[in-house]
Amino acid sequence: MKRLFTSESVTEGHPDKLCDTISDKILDAYLKEDSLARVACETVAGKGQVVVTGEITSKKEVNIEEIVRQTIKEIGYDNAFADIDYRTCKVLLNISKQSPDIAIGVDKSLEEKENKGVESEGAGDQGMMFGFATDETRAFLPMPIYLSHKLAKRLTEVRKLGVIKGLRPDGKVQVTVEYEDEVPKRIDTIVISAQHEENVLLEDLKKEIKEKIINVIVPKELLDDETKYFINPTGRFVIGGPLGDTGLTGRKIIVDTYGGFARHGGGAFSGKDPTKVDRSGAYMARYIAKNIVANGYAKKCEIQIAYSIGVAKPVSIYVDTFGTNTIPENEIIKKIEENFDLTPTGIIKTLNLRNPIYSKTTNYGHFGKEDMPWEKIIKI
Repeated sequence: MKRLFTSESVTEGHPDKLCDTISDKILDAYLKEDSLARVACETVAGKGQVVVTGEITSKKEVNIEEIVRQTIKEIGYDNAFADIDYRTCKVLLNISKQSPDIAIGVDKSLEEKENKGVESEGAGDQGMMFGFATDETRAFLPMPIYLSHKLAKRLTEVRKLGVIKGLRPDGKVQVTVEYEDEVPKRIDTIVISAQHEENVLLEDLKKEIKEKIINVIVPKELLDDETKYFINPTGRFVIGGPLGDTGLTGRKIIVDTYGGFARHGGGAFSGKDPTKVDRSGAYMARYIAKNIVANGYAKKCEIQIAYSIGVAKPVSIYVDTFGTNTIPENEIIKKIEENFDLTPTGIIKTLNLRNPIYSKTTNYGHFGKEDMPWEKIIKI
């Protein structure tokens, strides 16, 4: 049976990703000074203005405005008439401390308070997190999101290196893969929208994007005469960034994970310290799912873990291998329980999450980057 599946990625200059990056840069700055800092940082970017809000509790202080401006500069935004200018934009701060009602449940778990032999922080919120892995790419990611991220990253690289002249930071990519009997066979459609300067000729830009981005990234054997290409299909993309569309932290959760190929618990990642299980729990679920596949127990694996606020141990663990398992799924759950500490403290310790690593995760997917601790393959 043949079917099509589509995923998208965006560049670091996309207004939502600009906000994600600012939030994660602020998180890293606090963790660098205070590894126990509690950070839940949200960013909004609109016409000529950036607002940073949220709850931060730390023994140290950092210069948030300086981080905001430096991040905008690094991404490449310096034109208030086309997108945003790091030198002239307004930066507004609205920061408070973590609610003591939440802190009391995080500082010491319910199990620890009741002397149940568990010494761990409690989960920072209720919620469910999903992790996923498949053997269809070397990164253990579905091919549509895998190729979308690689194309979006390449779009940024050719801009910053000057390989393609006249590009601006905003951009989006979409890839449609044709599957046959659950195996990716070919690329059906590639969509790339790249922000550009006013004087760029569209036909030249389309030719360069195909030659210097698509043909460099996508394996030739996946492209054929029927593959469709839509490059800047509206014909013009000059106004972009926060001037073209308001940006907001946490709005690209499907881009951040599996491109819609797997389920999502709904929680965003960026700007959150590792006591927030929305982030750390999703990283741990990916770590487990990837290792279930890498160890040969399944070709495809989705895992859900769920938590109650203030409670250390998950309230449930769910595994679905979509019929690809080589051992019973209840045995896989038993292996998870025996080999992985799923308390918040256990996750933080296992994945070493107190370090300022989060701005490395923000763009082009939180999963599939081999240098991240949740991507390490171990023997189960």
